[in-house]
Amino acid sequence: MHVRLVKAFTFEAAHWLPTFAEGHKCRRLHGHSFRVEVVVAGEVDPAQGFLIDYGDIKKAISPLHDLLDHRCLNDIAGLENPTSEMLARWIFEKLAPALPQLAEIIVHETCTSRCEYRGV
Repeated sequence: MHVRLVKAFTFEAAHWLPTFAEGHKCRRLHGHSFRVEVVVAGEVDPAQGFLIDYGDIKKAISPLHDLLDHRCLNDIAGLENPTSEMLARWIFEKLAPALPQLAEIIVHETCTSRCEYRGV
């Protein structure tokens, strides 16, 4: 049986988007309540009845949460231009070694805007 599991985490952070035009509101320092969904996918182990323990996903996310929460994203190496797209890829690349079944990262920047990244 093939499944996709989703574990979400949230963090508060500030950023500005240096590639946006002068005068654009996103060029100014501002903050968001980010919501990130970590999606893992694969075959359920028939003997155990699950793909991966949600606690293992949480353990993999924890160091990233600590790096991102209540920070200015532009100050984090690799996030100098912290668009939702760049943030999704950065999180994917950081999590992939700890989560071999990682299939997708979804970054919700606002309640109505999100970016989906599948590592390709």
